[in-house]
Amino acid sequence: MTDSRHAAFASTTRSFYPLLVGLFVGLLLISNVGAVKLITFGPIIVDGGAFLFPLVYIVGDVLSEVYGFKATRRAIVLGFAVSILAALVFWLVQISPAADGWENQAAFESILGFVPRIVLASVCGFLVGQLLNSYVLVKIKERTQEKALWLRLLGSTVVGEFADTVVFCTIAFLGVITGTEFLLYVVIGYFYKTLVEVILLPVSYRVIAYVKRKEPTYEVVPA
Repeated sequence: MTDSRHAAFASTTRSFYPLLVGLFVGLLLISNVGAVKLITFGPIIVDGGAFLFPLVYIVGDVLSEVYGFKATRRAIVLGFAVSILAALVFWLVQISPAADGWENQAAFESILGFVPRIVLASVCGFLVGQLLNSYVLVKIKERTQEKALWLRLLGSTVVGEFADTVVFCTIAFLGVITGTEFLLYVVIGYFYKTLVEVILLPVSYRVIAYVKRKEPTYEVVPA
């Protein structure tokens, strides 16, 4: 299965694709729960999702590079749907009557409680950022083919992380964090996530190379 005559992509049947999609969705859900907490490192403010969310983009890069935009879009839509499902389940658990003697309702609500603004921010940022990340990567690959992997990894990250960060921060925390502090939160969050992906670029290279070698349907198409 290919997305263009000049770019190679592997089939999603009998491949690593299901495993990567499972990892992709799992990292997303853990990051969404962690994002509920704001963390300060001196003057720097980040949310808890900053620890794992860059890895979501790395797995998304692997999916896009090896399987193409259409296959990655299915994974993104699945992650989006499961995130909505998780939010609904947490909300139903929250509003259900607590058993006698269970005294952790306030603690449960503070972490897993249904916060519409956070949920909306997370799913919108994820959807916009990941779709742009995959689209840009594949479009660059259609021009560069197997060359300049670093260019499409970095180019897609710069675009995708920017869109994701701006959408999430604006919906989730505009008005909660104000003025210069809000701007600093957005800028630091964006550069942190982008920097992590740059640092992990050698890892992305190795994972992509490994998956390409192991995928029997991945064949380079001559230009």
